[in-house]
Amino acid sequence: MTRGIDRDSPIPPYRQVANALRERITSGKIPVGRRIPSLVELEGEFDVARDTLRKAVQVLKDEGLVETVKGMGVYVKAQPPAE
Repeated sequence: MTRGIDRDSPIPPYRQVANALRERITSGKIPVGRRIPSLVELEGEFDVARDTLRKAVQVLKDEGLVETVKGMGVYVKAQPPAE
């Protein structure tokens, strides 16, 4: 399934990808402990360069939503309970 991005949007492509992945994580479509799609899979889905995808994943890492497990991929992290 090719979702692609809106190339006319003022939102940079990496942010569009990060937003889409964030929505999947927060909605539970990609649950805690599950691996997010690989860069190859995301490249096919969003039709953007791997560097763009790396930036999108870095945004999610910076937000604390995902973490890299060496040699395994990028996984959704458990979120601390809201206070």
